[in-house]
Amino acid sequence: MVTRVQLHQVGAPQVMQFEQVSVQAPGAGEVWLEQTAIGVNPLDLSQRSGAVPVALPCGLGLEGSGLVKAIGPGVTQVQVGDRVAYATGPLGAYASARLYPAERLVKLPPELASDAAAALLFKGITAQYLLKSTYPVGPGTRVLIYGAAGALGQLMVPWAKHLGARVIGVVSKPQSVERARAAGCDAVLVFDAATLAQQVVEVTQGHKVDVVYDPIGRVSFEASLDSLRPRGLLVSFGATSGAPDAVQVGTLNAKGSLFLTRPSLAAHTASASEYQARAADVLAAFAAGIIQPRIWQRYPLAEVVQAHADLHDGRAQGAIVLIP
Repeated sequence: MVTRVQLHQVGAPQVMQFEQVSVQAPGAGEVWLEQTAIGVNPLDLSQRSGAVPVALPCGLGLEGSGLVKAIGPGVTQVQVGDRVAYATGPLGAYASARLYPAERLVKLPPELASDAAAALLFKGITAQYLLKSTYPVGPGTRVLIYGAAGALGQLMVPWAKHLGARVIGVVSKPQSVERARAAGCDAVLVFDAATLAQQVVEVTQGHKVDVVYDPIGRVSFEASLDSLRPRGLLVSFGATSGAPDAVQVGTLNAKGSLFLTRPSLAAHTASASEYQARAADVLAAFAAGIIQPRIWQRYPLAEVVQAHADLHDGRAQGAIVLIP
């Protein structure tokens, strides 16, 4: 039998329910995947809480790793026994085994452990498209990265530094400053919506930054806009504090002809070929030692409620992984 988490309603972590289902035969283009590790991401919490709508009932989770146990008709990308990982839908990663589209599986190199893969791929692809597509970071780029001490930040900061950027990290509490510095930040600021923009002005000697990567949303939005140089770009790619208020187009003009975008991983991995190319770049960065997954805690799948609570309450100091 297979253990999986299902949502029949949205709300607090306790709405996640465990169900026992039978092993399934993969259909055309599918594999049956026996999972070894499952990544936990902020988007999971938003979907579980209802902040990001999902069609109920449904599974939960978008990232995992495991072994291919069976393949369906027409599958040529992988073979039985391959070690693989994935970082996009369909939902259902919170399970001991599952069906998954073969074309979205990524073969793992021997040197990348399964739990590390489940901590790397979703966040790594996010970092990759943000730094290389949303705003092509290069030598001398001044970037502001929120959550610089968190699981995604610990990938984005060193990758941005490798690309030649000057990185200003933002953390939520003083206890996280040293961890952000260790990730490679040139400067670290403790978030205060009232003072952040002025601190950015001081740190950059009045230049401000070229791009802000902001997954926080409502409470940080104005400070992020005010941290940008003329014609700078605000990348609002999350909303852990709630969605920002609507923006008047004239506001962007008044603050210096600013640019604003709200990208998503789904839009940057819509085709299998683009998804595989971005995943390959992540694995290449890992192999080159540019980025490393940082696992803070491994929980049994049975303790998924505690894992969500820790991430929501800001206790995590790196990635959280579930072990079936």
